[in-house]
Amino acid sequence: MAKVLIIKLGYSETIDNRIEKITSLGDVLRTTVILARFKNDHVTWLVDENAYPLLEGNPYIHRILTYDLSAVLQLQRERYDTVVNLEKVPGICALADSISAWRRHGFRFDEVRGQAEAYDGCENIFTLCKDEELKRRHTGNWQQALLEVVGGTWEGQEYILGYRPKTAETIDVGLNWAVGSKWPNKAWPRENWETLKKLMDGEYTYSMQQGLDSLHAYMDWINSCRLVVTNDSLGLHIALALRKKVVVLYGPTNSNETWFYGRGELLYPPVDYSCLPCISTNCTQQKTCMEFIEPIAVKQKVDKLLKS
Repeated sequence: MAKVLIIKLGYSETIDNRIEKITSLGDVLRTTVILARFKNDHVTWLVDENAYPLLEGNPYIHRILTYDLSAVLQLQRERYDTVVNLEKVPGICALADSISAWRRHGFRFDEVRGQAEAYDGCENIFTLCKDEELKRRHTGNWQQALLEVVGGTWEGQEYILGYRPKTAETIDVGLNWAVGSKWPNKAWPRENWETLKKLMDGEYTYSMQQGLDSLHAYMDWINSCRLVVTNDSLGLHIALALRKKVVVLYGPTNSNETWFYGRGELLYPPVDYSCLPCISTNCTQQKTCMEFIEPIAVKQKVDKLLKS
């Protein structure tokens, strides 16, 4: 059994050039598709403590280390057959390079420039990181790109979530309205959510997003829903991991980056903004693109998925 170390903390999204102090939880979860490549190996995963609940109990991860000084010192004394580093933080790249391993995938540390550099399989996604116009027009999905980094073949591999929710499906529609602080312009206006509720009254049971202070409670809530209406956010990735139907509202981000496994219906702003998708955390328009998505159009997508 080969020893594999996966380094994915969530500090930098794999095909996004930005590096944040806020952990990108959705990016950690979607990276679990690469575990299919290592299902017969002994896998250690280094992750930020905020994302730990997304990996806890995963049947393909034998050991989870949360990123701190103790874990760093320990890893520098261990040996692996393969190290996969999907963080572009220069210090994390330097750590990955310092760990003894026969094979490496992902990002490396350029000792001359002090920067992250593409290595063995991730040249394509590194090009996307550095070219926003190319990223806007990109038609490939993120899950496939991640598998290709580690030498895998894309066959529609699902996310792998270890947590077993404590709830059963009791609600028709979950309204996943909140977005993270990193991308506030992904949000659909709150008044539109209220209008959608009125359109569903008497036809579907529904629930506004719950579990905002606990990942476990959040996953329990999503599991209680047959379908989730959501912005492009963590909730989308949890819903996909839990095999839920999803209606996804897209504006500033590229919907091609996510594969929906045949369980999704997508909506885009019906507006002629040349900036779409802008791949930006800030909107320069007087009226944001998300405001143009009508509640009745969302209701029609809900009907299509729940009545099919």
